[in-house]
Amino acid sequence: MLFRKIILAVFLLTTSAFVMQPRNNAQILQRTVISQQKGFSPSPSQSIQQDYLKRSSSTKIFSSPEETVASSSKLNVDSVLAKATRIFPLWVMAACFLGLKSPTSLTWVNQGQLIEMMLALVMIGMGMTLKKKDFTTVLSKNWSSIPLGVICQFGIMPAAAWLVGSKILLGIDPSLFLGLVLVGCSPGGTASNLVCFIAGANVALSVLLTSCSTILASAATPLLVKSLVGGTEILVNGMALCRATAKVVLGPVLLGMLINSKLPKLSKFFGRFTPFASVLLVSSICGGVMASSAQSLASIGSSVLPTVVGSVFLTHSIGFLAGYGVAKFIGRKNKTTARTISIETGMQNSALAVVLAQSIGAPPLAALPGAISALLHSCMGSILASYWNRKTGGSSMGIDDSGFIYEI
Repeated sequence: MLFRKIILAVFLLTTSAFVMQPRNNAQILQRTVISQQKGFSPSPSQSIQQDYLKRSSSTKIFSSPEETVASSSKLNVDSVLAKATRIFPLWVMAACFLGLKSPTSLTWVNQGQLIEMMLALVMIGMGMTLKKKDFTTVLSKNWSSIPLGVICQFGIMPAAAWLVGSKILLGIDPSLFLGLVLVGCSPGGTASNLVCFIAGANVALSVLLTSCSTILASAATPLLVKSLVGGTEILVNGMALCRATAKVVLGPVLLGMLINSKLPKLSKFFGRFTPFASVLLVSSICGGVMASSAQSLASIGSSVLPTVVGSVFLTHSIGFLAGYGVAKFIGRKNKTTARTISIETGMQNSALAVVLAQSIGAPPLAALPGAISALLHSCMGSILASYWNRKTGGSSMGIDDSGFIYEI
């Protein structure tokens, strides 16, 4: 009952954040112009969208009625998919609520290696979005932001998770501490790319940071987890963690990049659907974990659950705040870059933390912080993105040359 109230509160906050976003092209262009008059320079994603909107308002209608109908139908489908993808936190909340309310409806997610396969599909979809042209500007003019962002990712979040977990969760249940450390040591979440769109941040840099941290996670995540929990009674098989990370992260991402390189038309076609498919897959994973943890939640008592939720919330809050502060005041980066690094630092691949907890044979409670993290960081990131969106007059949805979002 308590967790349902928490989900309802987060639902109301997230819904209000999305309601505050601009709803049509005219509003988007107007707010972009206002932000430029105030001295804000548009980010790459804002510039792309502004150019697209201007072109779409001045482009001639197709000469063929059949082409007009087909194009209109495609844009309508893309618009529906984009809007459905944008409410990612609501999908996660719905799945978590379903897992708690009716655990039997989502227990199938936990059968065999289905969760690993689902996450691997998400990683393949992300790999299929990577294009050389998207990163040229970042690599040539803003390359120093990449190592800075990676350092924040594997420096701030693991430290925050260890500090919060050792002070709060270790005394309650070591499995919860392990789960929080797994969250902190995971790479950047794929949903951060979508949140960067909403925030009007640097999307190309976001994708690069997510990709770099995801690839490095094959080595960094096992080493960090092993070192941070090594002084406790928790036993972690480092090799098993390495194999699990490589199987669900490195291999699928490289496969996705290969598909995009060798079969670009196929990649572009599926690219229209992979963002929303990723939302459904990640939401199903979180709901499945909630379903499998329903009895564990009942066993730890209502007094412990707020502590777990608060610990996860505090860890992500440190990530968002410290990520922005390090980039802005130590790295001397502009606001757009600082916001991108903040989002990348604060949002983790929580689904990976869940999969790793299950892969290494940890107790069921070890997967709980990852499931709660998927819910909280998505909502926190969306609310923060909405605030930055309103502050800078950014767009509510990123659009590329084809008129659709790049990836999630």
